[in-house]
Amino acid sequence: MPSAPFSKILIANRGEIAVRVISACKELGIKTVAVYSEADRYSSHVRFADQAICIGPAKSARSYLDQAAIVSAAEITNVDAIHPGYGFLSENAGFAEVCKSSGLKFIGPPPDVIRLMGVKERARAFMREMGVPVLPGSEGVLKSAEEALETAKKIGYPVILKASAGGGGRGMRVVNEPDELAGLLAQAQAEAGAAFSSPDIYLEKYIRGPRHIEFQVLADEYGEVEILGERECSIQRRHQKLIEESPSPAMTPKLRKEISVALRKALGASGYANAGTVEFLMDESGKLYFIEVNARVQVEHPVTEFVTGIDIVKSQIRIAQGEKLREILPGPIEIRGHAIECRINAENPWIRGRTRIA
Repeated sequence: MPSAPFSKILIANRGEIAVRVISACKELGIKTVAVYSEADRYSSHVRFADQAICIGPAKSARSYLDQAAIVSAAEITNVDAIHPGYGFLSENAGFAEVCKSSGLKFIGPPPDVIRLMGVKERARAFMREMGVPVLPGSEGVLKSAEEALETAKKIGYPVILKASAGGGGRGMRVVNEPDELAGLLAQAQAEAGAAFSSPDIYLEKYIRGPRHIEFQVLADEYGEVEILGERECSIQRRHQKLIEESPSPAMTPKLRKEISVALRKALGASGYANAGTVEFLMDESGKLYFIEVNARVQVEHPVTEFVTGIDIVKSQIRIAQGEKLREILPGPIEIRGHAIECRINAENPWIRGRTRIA
């Protein structure tokens, strides 16, 4: 049975996404609580929320990543639910479990689903079992350089090493020849360990010049899954997206339908609920290969909202309240027009990677 509508939500985040969630809550008639670090005392999300609580100093490890501080703020303000936004604790299965044990609704996928999708190699294995196309690669994480060499030989060079627990381009190395593999594996493991507290690396076939296409999904808590079309994110720098657009100019109605059917089956079987994004690479022949699931709302979600007319953040909240997708969505998903989002990055032009250019 659907639960009672939320009366108050805490947003465990800052900046643009916190303001976005506050806006959605206001439209739904839900009061909001902002949390902030000492450095963000005068930020927009603090001013726009109905209540605001300082949860620690500027360093995120002692504020926005402090689970005890956030849950304490939620209990003090008597909220019904926590929206994690993106980044920080949004894909932390342990935090989702802490919310549940504290009687707070976590506005995101269930902990078991976050745990499954949060480890890329585990997610790849699951999708492979469900019939979703996956790039050839290692079976699980690599245990040694020798295993990496053997796997790379089987699938053929070039290959790419990826952090199993990571994202954002960290812990990734492209390997063109066998002589490079051992050294690059050590580099990837060190970077992954520093960034994600896990040195686990897996290997897969590297596609040169691929298109990066991702599918926006919504799923309710009753097994219903809907695909809200796709976004193309192929223009990147250092594996970071720069331009996102919807729909993808490379997508055909036939391929969109095929992938939608496969994703409904796979995500339904996983018990997925709430919003998420499933990312694929497209090779030169137009074939798609699964790479990962982001079990949260994406930075680029407005691109999909513009072409579908569906408010993804409000949908997240309504799903968490126990509403069914057929009550939330207006009918069959229609993509109208075209939307583009550009990210602006601040970068020191005199530094390339870790090496200063003389």
